[in-house]
Amino acid sequence: RRLTLHRFTNIEEYLAYVEEHPAEIDALTKDLLICVTSFFRDEEAFHALDAVIRRIVEDKGEGASIRVWVPGCATGEEAYSIALLFARALGDRFESTNLSVFGTDIDADAIAHARRGLYPDASLVNVDQDLVQRFFRRKEGGLQAVKSLRERLIFAKQDVIQNPPFSRLDLISCRNLLIYL
Repeated sequence: RRLTLHRFTNIEEYLAYVEEHPAEIDALTKDLLICVTSFFRDEEAFHALDAVIRRIVEDKGEGASIRVWVPGCATGEEAYSIALLFARALGDRFESTNLSVFGTDIDADAIAHARRGLYPDASLVNVDQDLVQRFFRRKEGGLQAVKSLRERLIFAKQDVIQNPPFSRLDLISCRNLLIYL
């Protein structure tokens, strides 16, 4: 696609172009990344994950810390979905539990989107409406996760091939990452 866009006929011409135009590397990277995700993608998988999350919550005492890592989080829907499952499982303990969901991705633009926590209404149609009413507020451009939820999600740029993973985790969700691979 990048060769055709620049009207090159072979990879050697394209490589020479990339060496002279470093910004092309970012454009190529953006073309390679798949930024297709949704809240609670694959309902059956999230149903199974809900059971795992409930067991984690049962094993944690009052005021406990829960650490989750979502590598390849794209624009954050998977990370927010997991945080919402924890919020539902924790119930009244949500505010007193130190829940940290680390969402990482190689795409800085996707991470910036995830940090805003602002999504079009249509992306939340299949989310439990009790969770939407509790954790999202209408803003220009859609629905935004409330501050108490956004504060529990930490988004950062990370290349999982080169950077070390997080430690002392209760859960790692690699669903989007495996789709990328």
